[in-house]
Amino acid sequence: MSPVDTFSRPLRSLRVSVTDRCNLRCQYCMPEDEYTWLAREDLLHFEEISRLVDVFAAIGVDKIRLTGGEPLLRRDLPELVAQLASKPALVDFSMTTNGILLGETAAALKAAGLRRLNVSLDTLRQDRFVQLTRQDALARVIDGIETAARVFGGLKLDSVVMRGVNDDELVALVDYGARIGAEVRFIEYMDVGGATRWASNLVVSRRDILERLTAHFGSVRSVDEPDSTAPADRYMLPDGRIFGVISSTTEPFCQACDRARITADGLFYTCLYGTEGLDLRGLLRAGATPQALIETLNSRWVRRADRGAEERLAMRDRSVYLPVAALKADPHLEMHKRGG
Repeated sequence: MSPVDTFSRPLRSLRVSVTDRCNLRCQYCMPEDEYTWLAREDLLHFEEISRLVDVFAAIGVDKIRLTGGEPLLRRDLPELVAQLASKPALVDFSMTTNGILLGETAAALKAAGLRRLNVSLDTLRQDRFVQLTRQDALARVIDGIETAARVFGGLKLDSVVMRGVNDDELVALVDYGARIGAEVRFIEYMDVGGATRWASNLVVSRRDILERLTAHFGSVRSVDEPDSTAPADRYMLPDGRIFGVISSTTEPFCQACDRARITADGLFYTCLYGTEGLDLRGLLRAGATPQALIETLNSRWVRRADRGAEERLAMRDRSVYLPVAALKADPHLEMHKRGG
């Protein structure tokens, strides 16, 4: 049975970072010129990740998402996918990727047992993609997306919306998703660790997104999913197409958050805004038994009182969450270290 925290939230979903490396430098996540990388020997081995997933499954986690950095940069990733896909306790097993390497890996990931894919796609314009990511790789991303859509029979496209940057592409992204059988999820620009250029005037709110799509497509109605704890609220266009909005910044959903995260080197965080991690790798390599790990995780979760996004929203003077100096002092606070 899953433990519940101080707000009666269970632990059901786990984001597992497999690497902190990334082959893009997106404005909203990695805008700086230099970063400190984890040493290869510090990364969790695939067998260690598998053991930890077994421990989390024993306390009620049934949803796993592989993240990064960019997870496809981790060598032999389909081997890990196969190990995790065989676990009967998992009802959902997915991965988030930027898509650059997806064209050559989608088939292997599907064959290994990966069930779902989320691919980041913030723009359909090549010039804008270069400005956003500092890489001229949009063609490879599109190839990866369309290959994966065929292999997986559909996927989700995640778009971080920034005012004056890509907010004029909402309609184009919805139409593109429909053409390839993908569901688009628009994400409000968040001020999490790594977002050192964040400013409130760059945020396009859920209300704004819905108003713009309504103006173009007609009346948009909410899709009723009372039992869902997914971060996206889903909506239907008049023609039946579905899209989602993740409003973490202006209308956060902390009260229903059942997610936790593990960094690629084994630090456990109970909130995306959290600043104190629990060293699971150290416990594993010191010989901790599964039962000891279960007790440690239960103890940490039942004390959880995180409401990071709600606390940020309540601030009168809301500026950058963590300045560059704080991130350099503790690189684990970076978004690309702990996944989205």
